Amino acid sequence: MGELVRDGDELEWKETARWVKFEENVEEGGNRWSKPHVATLSLHSLFELRSLLLNGTVMLDMEASSMEQVADLVLDNMINANALTYDKRELVRDALLRRHRHQHERRKDNNMSRLPIIRSLADIGRNHSACKKGMTKSSSAVSMHRINSAGDIPNGDANHRSNTHFMRKIPPGAEASNILVGEVDFLEKTLSAFIRLNTATVMGGLTEVPVPTRFIFVLLGPTSNNSSFHEIGRAMATLMSDEVFHEVAYRARKRDHLLAGVDEFLDAVTVLPPGEWDPAIRIEPPAAIPSQDTRKRPQEKKEKYKEEEDEEEEEQKQREESGLSRSGRLFGGLINDVKRKVPFYWSDFKDALALQCIASWIFLYFACLSPIITFGGLLGEATGKNMAAMESLVSGFVCGMGYGFFSGQPLTILGSTGPVLVFETIVYEFCKKVDWDYMSFRLWIGIWIGIILLILVAIDASALVCYITRFTEENFATLIAFIFIYKAVENVIVIGKNFPVNTHPNIDLNYDCFCSPTNYSTVRDEFNWTDLDKESCKIYNGTLIGDGCDTPHYVPDVFLMSTILFLGTFILSTTLKDFKNALFFPSKVRQIVSDFSVIIAILSMTYLDYKVGINTPKLEVPGEFKPTLPSRGWVIYPFNRNPVWSAIVAILPALLGTILIFMDQQITAVIVNRKENKLKKGCGYHLDLFILLILILICSAMGLPWFVAATVLSINHVNSLKLESECAAPGEKPQFLGVREQRVTHILIFLMIGSSVLLTPMLKHIPMPVLFGVFLYMGAASLKGLQFFDRIMIMFMPQKYQPDYMFLRQVPIKRVHMFTLIQLGCLICLWVIKSFSSTSILFPLMLVVMIGIRKSLDCLFTRRELKILDDVMPEMTKRNEEDMRHLDDVEVGWKGRLLGYFKRK
Repeated sequence: MGELVRDGDELEWKETARWVKFEENVEEGGNRWSKPHVATLSLHSLFELRSLLLNGTVMLDMEASSMEQVADLVLDNMINANALTYDKRELVRDALLRRHRHQHERRKDNNMSRLPIIRSLADIGRNHSACKKGMTKSSSAVSMHRINSAGDIPNGDANHRSNTHFMRKIPPGAEASNILVGEVDFLEKTLSAFIRLNTATVMGGLTEVPVPTRFIFVLLGPTSNNSSFHEIGRAMATLMSDEVFHEVAYRARKRDHLLAGVDEFLDAVTVLPPGEWDPAIRIEPPAAIPSQDTRKRPQEKKEKYKEEEDEEEEEQKQREESGLSRSGRLFGGLINDVKRKVPFYWSDFKDALALQCIASWIFLYFACLSPIITFGGLLGEATGKNMAAMESLVSGFVCGMGYGFFSGQPLTILGSTGPVLVFETIVYEFCKKVDWDYMSFRLWIGIWIGIILLILVAIDASALVCYITRFTEENFATLIAFIFIYKAVENVIVIGKNFPVNTHPNIDLNYDCFCSPTNYSTVRDEFNWTDLDKESCKIYNGTLIGDGCDTPHYVPDVFLMSTILFLGTFILSTTLKDFKNALFFPSKVRQIVSDFSVIIAILSMTYLDYKVGINTPKLEVPGEFKPTLPSRGWVIYPFNRNPVWSAIVAILPALLGTILIFMDQQITAVIVNRKENKLKKGCGYHLDLFILLILILICSAMGLPWFVAATVLSINHVNSLKLESECAAPGEKPQFLGVREQRVTHILIFLMIGSSVLLTPMLKHIPMPVLFGVFLYMGAASLKGLQFFDRIMIMFMPQKYQPDYMFLRQVPIKRVHMFTLIQLGCLICLWVIKSFSSTSILFPLMLVVMIGIRKSLDCLFTRRELKILDDVMPEMTKRNEEDMRHLDDVEVGWKGRLLGYFKRK
C-alpha cells in the first residue's frame, strides 16, 4: 500500500504497508519493516470500503500495460460517469503518476543519515539492491494465481532494480494488488476505483519487486482532519490477501460479485470488543494457518451426516490404497506392493540428495550401533557365546542392506528386541537340557518361521493390520519409548554402582586384596596368582584375601563425569533440535544445526570427555572379523549331533516365534506408515514381510541373530527426515509437508554397522554415557506427537492450563480420562509381562489381546468418541445412526449461491 505524501515541495507515493499473507507496516521511528502480524481492521473501514465499491468506479478486465494507460482509462470512465469534472482530470492524472518511494531504497539526498547503517549478522551477505534514482515502486498485497514464474513476465523494465531479498519471500506464480490512497487539496469529493487488468503486467517500478500487477485500487479525496483513508486502504489490502475474496475478485463478472465477496468476508470476520483488547497490540501469525475449505466449498444443502454406505466405501478405499485389503488371490498383496513401489524405486535414491539425509545417517548409525553391541553382549551370555557382538554386527549388515534395497518401507529400521532375546534364551536352555546342538536346532526353527511367514504373505495376512488402531500402536510405541528411557537411566546408575562416589573422603579406604589358589597342590606355575584381578581370580577358582576385597574400587569422578556426559548429550540434543525455531541466525543455518543436533552433541561430549581425561566406560567393538565361538563357522549344518526328528519338533517354537516377529514388524510398520506422517510413496506390508522372511532364513543359516523392525529407532528415523515448508511469506510458520522417503540412509547406516570392525580405533573413544544420553533423547523424542502421552499429561493439569486439543473440544473430559485409564492399564500390563523373563515370551500374544480389548470398547464408547480418540475399526455391520447425531447443521447462505454461480460459469 502506498500513500500520497509531500516530500518538500513534491508529492510522492510512499510505501507504508505490504501484505503477502500477513501485514507488515513501515515503522517510521525505527525506519524499518515491522514484524509480520495478523491484520486487525476496524469494522467501520470495511463498511466504508463496501460503500466505495458500491458507488465508485469498478473496471474489470482492463486492457492496459502501463500505469499511464491505466490512469487514462480510469479517468475517462470517471468523467463519463460524472464522478470527475474534466478540469480536474490532469491534476488527478498527475497525482496518480507521481513517483513511488519504497522502504528498501536508499535515498540519494541529504536524508541519507536517517537510514540504518548497522544490520544484524543474519542479514550480512544478503543482496539488498538499491533502486536507481528515478525508478519507482509501491507496496503490494500479493495473491497466488496462474503465473508460472514471476520472473517470466514480459514488458518488465530491464533497468528495474528491486528488493531481491523480499523477492525470495514471495511464492512462485504470485501477482500483485497495488493499493494507492491519498489526500489532495484540489478535490471536493472522494474518488475511488477498483481495477482488474486482463493480463497481469510488470509496470516498471510500481511494485518494489518484479511481480506482475493484476489489481489496482485507487482512493483519492479531499484533505480532512479525520481522514480514514489509511484504514480503508488496509481493509482493501487485507481483503485482497484473503484466500477466498481474491478468488472472488479473479472470477467476478460485475460489481455485485465483489460486493458479495465483501459480505462473505464480513460474515466470516470476528469482532474484538474495544474495551477488552488493545488495538495497539499486534497479533502473532498462527502456527498453522486454518483451512478455508469450509468457506470455499459450494454450500448446497449438506446432509447432517454421510450415508453409511458412502463412509464404508471410503474406509474400504483407504484400506486398499494402503495395501490392507485382501486381494483374493495367492500373493496378490505382495504383487500389488511391488507394483506400488517399483515406480518410486529410482526416486528413492534421488530424493536422498540432501544434507538432512547425511545428518540422519550419522545420527542413526550411533543410535543403532550401541544397542546392537549391547544386545550382542546379552545374547552371548544367553547362548553360551554362540552368538555375540560380532554376530550382531554381521546380522545388522546383512539385514540392513537387504531390507534397505528391497523392502517396501525402507524408513523402518531393523534391530534387536527384548522378546527375541528371551526367545533365544528359552531355546538355548532347552537344547542344553536335552543335549542338542543349539545352532542346528535354531536353523530349523528359522526355516519353519520362514515357511509360516511365506504362507501368511501368500494369503495376505498383513491385511489384518487394519485392526491395529491408534489404541494398540500408541500403547506399543509408548512402552518401547519408556523402556528406552528406563534403560538409559538404569545403565548410568549401573556405572554409579561400579564406580561409586566416595561420600566419606576423610576416611581412608583399605584396598588391600589379592588372589590365592584354593588348592595349593594344583598351583599353576605359568602366572603369579597375586597379580590376578578379582574377575580373573574367580575364573581360575581362586580365593580373594584381604580387607579391601569387599570394598568397591573407587575411581575419582567417574560416575559424576558419566552423569554430566549423559545429561549433557540429552540436553544439547534436545536444545539444538529445536534450534530451527530460534530467533537467531538465518533459517538455513538454524535448519542445519537442527538436523545435526545429535551428532553435534555426541562430538561435543566425546571431546569434553577426552579433554577432562577421566576413564569413563567406553564403547567396545570387536576388533577381528571372526565368530565369537572358535568352534563354529559362518555356515550352520542342519543336524550335527541332533536327531533327524528334531526338525519336526522345531515347528512348535517356530509358531511362537512367528507371532513374535509378525507383531513386532507390523505394529512398527503401522506406526511408520500412519497418515500423520503424510507419506506419498505408499506402504508395503506384504513386501516387507516377504523380505524379512528371506533375511531370517539367511541369518538362521549363518548363525546370526534375527532382526525385526525396531519401533523407537524407526520413529526417530522418520522424525529425522521430516520436511517443512520454507518460510515463503513473512511471518508464515513452517508447515509440515511430509517425510523425505528414500532408501539411502537405511543402506548407509547398516553399511557402516558392517564396517564398524574397521572403525574400532575411532569408536573406542566414544563414552557409553554419551550413547545412553542418545537413548534418552530417542525415547523422549518418540513420545512427542503421541496422543496417548498427551492425554496422560492432561490428567495432571488443572483445567484452565490444559492445551486446546481438538479431542477435548469434542469429547467430555470424563470420557477422555476413562479412555486414557483403560489404555494406561493395558500399558502397565504390557510392562509387567515384558519385565519378567518367565512371562515376556507372552508379550506378542498380549498385543493380540489388546486388539480384542480395543474391540470391546465399542460397547463403552460411541463410534463418534472412538473416531476422535482412536481409529475406527473395520466392521461388517452398519453403525447405529444415533452415534452420528453430533454433527451440526451447516448454514446455507448467499455465499454458497455466489460460489455456485462461479462453478456453473
